[in-house]
Amino acid sequence: MDDMLKHLTSASRSTVALVRDLSEEELALPTPCADFDVRRLLAHLEWVAEMFESMAAKGPRPEQGEYTGDFPERMGRALAAWSEPEAWEGESSVGMPMATTAHLLLVDLIVHGWDLAAATGRPYQQDEQAVEKALAFTEQMAPMGRAKGAFGRQVEVPGDAAALDRLLGVTGRDPAWTP
Repeated sequence: MDDMLKHLTSASRSTVALVRDLSEEELALPTPCADFDVRRLLAHLEWVAEMFESMAAKGPRPEQGEYTGDFPERMGRALAAWSEPEAWEGESSVGMPMATTAHLLLVDLIVHGWDLAAATGRPYQQDEQAVEKALAFTEQMAPMGRAKGAFGRQVEVPGDAAALDRLLGVTGRDPAWTP
């Protein structure tokens, strides 16, 4: 729990910093997620934060709503929920052990953080250990992720590429994407 919570906190910090730096004009920019502009990606991240907060508290799955601009606050509540030992017990509402569920949040934070950075031309830094953990998990879960539509077709990335680039490739993103 402690190691994973540290990774979630680090990934959250990087993504929240990007979100706080966005301007109103950037909300219409395209992202590497074909279905999302920046505004829709932020709405998705707000829902992700709310959903994982609810899962940690063993609550119901919320519906995804419109963009409200409160991702940093929602993510703070999600991290607070995951800091409780009970959050790590049992299975989530998606039928996975809670530790596995926490990995899903880690991948979302890192990959969607990169999506925002790429869309807005900002640099993106993530803790290398968190990225390695997300990569190892995603490589195992990729077939299921693709079957459920969460990941696109794998983009080939050299085996010696940075862990973040390999993670992006596994999720169907081109690390060289530009708007």
